[in-house]
Amino acid sequence: MTLATQDDAARAGGFANKMRVLLSVSELGVLVAVIAISLIFYSIAPAFLSAQNIRAIINFVSFVGIIAIGQTVLLIGGEFDLSVGSIAGLSACVTAMLMKDAHLPIFVAIIGGLLLGAAVGLVNGLVVVKLKIPAFIQTLGMLFIGQGLIQVVTGGNPVYPLPESVGNFGATRVIFGLGWSFIFFFIAGLIADFVLRRTVLGRNLYATGGNVEVARLVGINASLYKICAFVFVSVMASISGMFVMADLASGITSIGTGWELTVIAGVVVGGVSLFGGAGTIVGGLLGMLLLQVIQSGLVVIGVGANWQQIAVGTIMVLAVGLDLLRRRVFIGGEGAPSGNGPDAAVAVDPPAIVPAAAAD
Repeated sequence: MTLATQDDAARAGGFANKMRVLLSVSELGVLVAVIAISLIFYSIAPAFLSAQNIRAIINFVSFVGIIAIGQTVLLIGGEFDLSVGSIAGLSACVTAMLMKDAHLPIFVAIIGGLLLGAAVGLVNGLVVVKLKIPAFIQTLGMLFIGQGLIQVVTGGNPVYPLPESVGNFGATRVIFGLGWSFIFFFIAGLIADFVLRRTVLGRNLYATGGNVEVARLVGINASLYKICAFVFVSVMASISGMFVMADLASGITSIGTGWELTVIAGVVVGGVSLFGGAGTIVGGLLGMLLLQVIQSGLVVIGVGANWQQIAVGTIMVLAVGLDLLRRRVFIGGEGAPSGNGPDAAVAVDPPAIVPAAAAD
């Protein structure tokens, strides 16, 4: 082989390695999809990229994105929660009633709503982890319980009027026409991403979701991590519901309806594994943005609501399928998943397992 041929081979190998590294970033594919689909809708209806529509997309993503942060953390830990929508609605309505009917100070009412959410999350966590009831069954049951409680405590009627300061808070636009919910969403996302990527807590959570038995063998209290993740997602759902309550200046019974499937679909499209131990906050939130871009674009171009649901479901399946293809074909090599189980299809290089004692 000549020197020139060796140089060409080296350059080709270097390019291939760079492409593998680039394509191994799951968030990149979702980001490219967001940009490409946005341009397609813009070419059909230029109003899609109007400032008003962009603000509407970001505002909705900030509400459900708060829950998506918690759901991502829980999914990485190996569980999921189908009750987040009803928790958001129940906490919002109870908080509104504490202000209106119990005449409690706003801060005390908010604490009450957060404690309610935390209590529901604790129940979910204890039942799933200690009683070994599958998360699907427990949280689906809690979804119906929460929806029923909303109707019981409110009598099926909106809770209003609320204190004027609550409505003023919800109507405040902090930056680029976006409210406080976006500010909280942005800061919470940064903190959660840092914790998962850079701290012992995050590495132990990945280890718990990746292989709970191995995590326990190295000294990680996997049960505690899972229970805390359930509490965390429930508290985040409560906060999201309260932001909607403030935005509407009332506690309406429809708050949170359908959010559970929207959140799970979004974070899964963003590369968060349904089987635990894989995914990132950034990917999950980009997935939420992608779904909302699609739904908003379909509305702008005049597609009916039923076809919107069909399109979102199809996009979800295609996104997961394309991600699996990307991993198998482009990444390959040492980083390629192996085995035939479900974890193999979504596996990524796992973070180092750090025993709980290391945090001391």
